[in-house]
Amino acid sequence: MKNIFDLKETNIIIDRLDKLDAYAKPQWGKMSVDQMLAHCNVTYEMIYEPKQVKPNPFKKWMLKAIVKPYVVSEKPYKKNSRTAPEFVISDSKNFEQEKQRLIDYIKKTQSLGSAYFNNKPSHSFGKLTSEEWNNLFYKHLDHHLKQFGV
Repeated sequence: MKNIFDLKETNIIIDRLDKLDAYAKPQWGKMSVDQMLAHCNVTYEMIYEPKQVKPNPFKKWMLKAIVKPYVVSEKPYKKNSRTAPEFVISDSKNFEQEKQRLIDYIKKTQSLGSAYFNNKPSHSFGKLTSEEWNNLFYKHLDHHLKQFGV
């Protein structure tokens, strides 16, 4: 798995984002490109924005037991994988605004570095290692950038 905390890899991801335009069409799935960007931003909102509601204890236990191993492993996501309700974006978004927010979140995450994330609790999965955070970040971004052909 590539290291999202490495500035070189962060810049590659940002270059891929810069290849998107507001008219990009998905190779699979139902989201438009603006919805995909907003969807990717939810991951970072859960870390950096206090507005996100945390799951109740039972749901958090289920997420840790069933979903976490899939999300934080190096195994790529399958096309058309289901997403959590919190990540579903059904309305139209401003493409440029969502793209810039995502780039800003990616840069912030890279600048904080892997040490900042080591044993940092996730919104849904409890404490994660920096490697698990990396896999979560990189795999999700890579999956959706491939979805839109970049």
